[in-house]
Amino acid sequence: MSEPATAQKPSIRRGEEIELTLEKFADRGKSLTRVGGYVVFVAGAVPGDRIRAKVFKRKKSFAEAKLLEVLEPSPLRTEPRCEYFNSCGGCKWQHVQYDAQLEMKREAVAEALGHQGGFDLEALGIEVRPTLGAEETYFYRNKMEFTFASKRWLTDWEIATGEVLDKDFALGLHVPGRFDKVLDLQACYLQSEWSARLVNGVRAFAKEKGWKPWDVRNHTGYLRHLVLRTPEHTDENMVVIVTSKEDPERMALFAEFLQRDFPEVSTLVNTINSTPSQTAYGEKMINVFGPGVVHDKLGPHTFEIAANAFFQTNTKQAERLYEVVAEFAGLKPADLVYDLYCGAGTISLFISDRVKRVVGVEMIEAAVVNAKANAVANGVQNCTFVAGDMLKLFTPEFVEEHGRPDVLIVDPPRAGMHPKVVKQIKRLKPERLVYVSCNPQTQARDIGQLGDAYHIEAVQPVDLFPHTHHVENVVKVVAV
Repeated sequence: MSEPATAQKPSIRRGEEIELTLEKFADRGKSLTRVGGYVVFVAGAVPGDRIRAKVFKRKKSFAEAKLLEVLEPSPLRTEPRCEYFNSCGGCKWQHVQYDAQLEMKREAVAEALGHQGGFDLEALGIEVRPTLGAEETYFYRNKMEFTFASKRWLTDWEIATGEVLDKDFALGLHVPGRFDKVLDLQACYLQSEWSARLVNGVRAFAKEKGWKPWDVRNHTGYLRHLVLRTPEHTDENMVVIVTSKEDPERMALFAEFLQRDFPEVSTLVNTINSTPSQTAYGEKMINVFGPGVVHDKLGPHTFEIAANAFFQTNTKQAERLYEVVAEFAGLKPADLVYDLYCGAGTISLFISDRVKRVVGVEMIEAAVVNAKANAVANGVQNCTFVAGDMLKLFTPEFVEEHGRPDVLIVDPPRAGMHPKVVKQIKRLKPERLVYVSCNPQTQARDIGQLGDAYHIEAVQPVDLFPHTHHVENVVKVVAV
């Protein structure tokens, strides 16, 4: 008697063109389908699309394919607003209806908790709440970083015009996967119409003066980055111009130009970055005019924002995010709260009037300086901020000094918490834990490492970045 035939996985070859119908959203803004059980990921496709695609990566358990043609569009599709959509990496989901984007983010959080955290949400009776969407899905950012480059990327429609275009100067955003080429953006729908006008004005001014943009390969040129801060709740506007060297004469001309053509600019900062590093930060900051800071509000509190300070880039959605944190924390007037990875103290100050005391911990000393200054400026006296490496600082001795917390709020970087910090939380076992994260994968991993000491009670995604796959997520965890 012969053995039964064993099902073979389909032979999908690298370089092959195939027709696919996409089934569901996947991580990082891709969509996927299964061909005989074999997973195929396609960037730019939408669930429900029937497409023609070309396989460019072939692994043991999955493949990735490039979208060549949409044969039948999904009902979830919509027309992108931005003319640079097909080239720019800033808003990869403009072609997806916003309600579908929110559902995609909710599904991403649920899958992370299941796959990375090992939680059976259905068995636990936990349903990830619908993503809190933004009222404004365009012009929502209070900060943008634009790049000067000596190599301009031309879009297909720019090439099709047949015009002779300057390819040696660009001011805009990088093309995905290219560190050396930049789209010369005439419009952008992320920050404000005023910001777009300023970018266009700066480009015209710099080209008129003959100032050279940075050449990332040869490390030459003067202009490197243009950073704009436009707070939500004040009329202040900051311009940060990053240059490769200090040049007072040029900067005086630039300041004169801004004050004449863009009087709405309240402060100008010149950052010097003479290193090969492609960053909008540098070894020296020069306050050219104005106070060198701008101010914005979160809740009742006003925050001072320096040129290199971290502040949530979507002010309105950050306020909604922090209200979720406060709700999940179940704050009481007698509570002692630890705010780990507190940054400039935005969450600490936001909840300060609802509890007895808050202790914020942050590794970056400059952020702690900002947090202390923000507390003083707002007349908040029940917040203590401590600078130090969480791994070394968050010890039993620290708890003995500051008191045992009733609530622990953590908002770590994308990499999540160090396993030893997770173990210390397990030993400390505060009654309530609220975990805020911009990376549901590492968030789920860390919560899973808490084991049986805690159980998940609620999960709330919040959309701070419409038209991208990024999502902020808040998980309420309570001690068993």
